[in-house]
Amino acid sequence: MAARTVKRRHVSSRLSCKLFIVFTVSIFCVVVLVTAGFVLDESTTRSHFFYGRQLTNSIQVLWGESSMIQAERLLLSAALEDPANQRFVLLSDSCVPLYNFSYVYNYIMVSPRSFVDSFLDAKEGRYNPRMSPKIPREKWRKGSQWVTLVRNHAEVIVDDEVIFSVFKRYCKRRPPIDIRKGKLNLKLQKQHNCIPDEHYVQTLLALHGLEGELERRTVTYTLWNQSATKTDNKGWHPITFSYANAGPRKIKEIKDISHVYYETEYRTEWCHSNSTSVPCFLFARKFSRGAAMRLLSDGVIDHFELSALLGNE
Repeated sequence: MAARTVKRRHVSSRLSCKLFIVFTVSIFCVVVLVTAGFVLDESTTRSHFFYGRQLTNSIQVLWGESSMIQAERLLLSAALEDPANQRFVLLSDSCVPLYNFSYVYNYIMVSPRSFVDSFLDAKEGRYNPRMSPKIPREKWRKGSQWVTLVRNHAEVIVDDEVIFSVFKRYCKRRPPIDIRKGKLNLKLQKQHNCIPDEHYVQTLLALHGLEGELERRTVTYTLWNQSATKTDNKGWHPITFSYANAGPRKIKEIKDISHVYYETEYRTEWCHSNSTSVPCFLFARKFSRGAAMRLLSDGVIDHFELSALLGNE
């Protein structure tokens, strides 16, 4: 068994991109969602694995909008066309691997479960009562969008039309603060606030009674800004590691994490893969380009030699 990769990417490297690593019986392939008309070739990417792999049915993606989960559904749909694809890992271009490819591959493939960070959203008011009865409050979940899916769970997401339609209508983020609007911001900030990609997969799988088939955690580490106020936009985004604060000590701290505590459920999730205790995280984010280059130059992140996996192919 080996791996295939599915990647969603915007045209400019200055914009965020996301990717699915899809594990299958061949090493990997790449499928990319880009702006219409953009072509991946020698002039737009250094990696030949991306050449000509862009999707034709691309959409514009905005953070905090339903287009984010629609884009993920498009990628999953394309990946599912190949029956050999068995595992689907969502990442972003600011992620770094904590282990080499072989370790990551074996960690994910040996488990029959999806890795989906999912917990009760008891404190925040993101649930909109108008979602009922299609989404009852007791099935409302929250979690990281960085999921790892087995094939049948990916199929549930792609086949869904009902819950996705509810999210498009009732799960919308409130407008960001605009200092030009003065006191009007106080009124705007009272509007219902919902971030679709932090709820959709978790809630959908809960509605289908699939939580028993999950490791209810993500394999991608994120450090959130804990000091921001409720009206501070910075509080909505994770901390980005720079060249200065990314190094062997930080990577070791992340790799040594063995459990995650979920305050709203008073639940400690000890990290396992196929009933074996394992480190919690395979990837970490957000790392700047300079931080990633430091990790490579310092030898903290193993270089991936694809030829070793491909043999003579």
